[in-house]
Amino acid sequence: MASMRDIKRRKGSIQSTGQITKAMKLVSTVKLQKAKSNAEEAKPYFKYLYEAINMMLSKSGTLSHPMLSGGSSKKKAVIVITSNRGLAGGYNANVVKLITRGDFEKEDVRVYAIGRKGRDALARAGYEIKADYSEVINQPLYNDAAAIGRAVMDAFSNDEVGEIYLAYTVFKNTVTHIPTLLKLLPFEPAEPSEEENAADRLTLMNYEPEAEEVLDKIIPKYINGIIYGALIEALASENGARMQAMDNATNNAEEMISDLSLKYNRARQSSITQELTEIVAGATAIE
Repeated sequence: MASMRDIKRRKGSIQSTGQITKAMKLVSTVKLQKAKSNAEEAKPYFKYLYEAINMMLSKSGTLSHPMLSGGSSKKKAVIVITSNRGLAGGYNANVVKLITRGDFEKEDVRVYAIGRKGRDALARAGYEIKADYSEVINQPLYNDAAAIGRAVMDAFSNDEVGEIYLAYTVFKNTVTHIPTLLKLLPFEPAEPSEEENAADRLTLMNYEPEAEEVLDKIIPKYINGIIYGALIEALASENGARMQAMDNATNNAEEMISDLSLKYNRARQSSITQELTEIVAGATAIE
């Protein structure tokens, strides 16, 4: 059995750790409220933006456009959104697994990293880090999303990459965050739903002035909007994951402190009993 001094020392260490995790949980809770509000307010816009682009392209017939057909390059640009800090459970690792355990060949992937944790993990795994935008995740702005969008779009237009993907975490609610890999380009319209009748499916989209000119304007806005929406949701997911992780850590610390208190009391009782036994034995020997 460990000595009383060892138990007391370990208990004090865990109490200090518990105070830190409790404070971090409170900080994450406050940050989560704002991030959650932003994510919930923005979600409808980005949802309908995606649906609008999908509807337009699904009704465009055999429209030919470089952003729809892709290039000849086998390279893939992957925008990876993680956090700059750890202590968030499996939040960062789950996003990284989308790449490392996916169907991508390592030599074909060019990573546009947002968040130091994902950048470092993928760099250690041997992936090419094409660009680093880690500071963006601290306070996401649309201008930052537009800059990232221009970078990947330029690579796509110059045939440096043939596909563009986005790896991030969807914020569903406070306790549910879903790692997601979304293909941005070439855009692949979803299949028509069963609710759409045959006439709606056959109705073609009319463009004015020209389809190519319209798509040249709309698709970059679609890319920028989706990236910005992903940044907002990722920030909310990060704070939610960290709040959960710190809450679990605090609860574990409290359980360990309770267990150590019990062990300390047993050791103290054993020590007192031994001292009394020695006193009685000494008194008996004198008599």
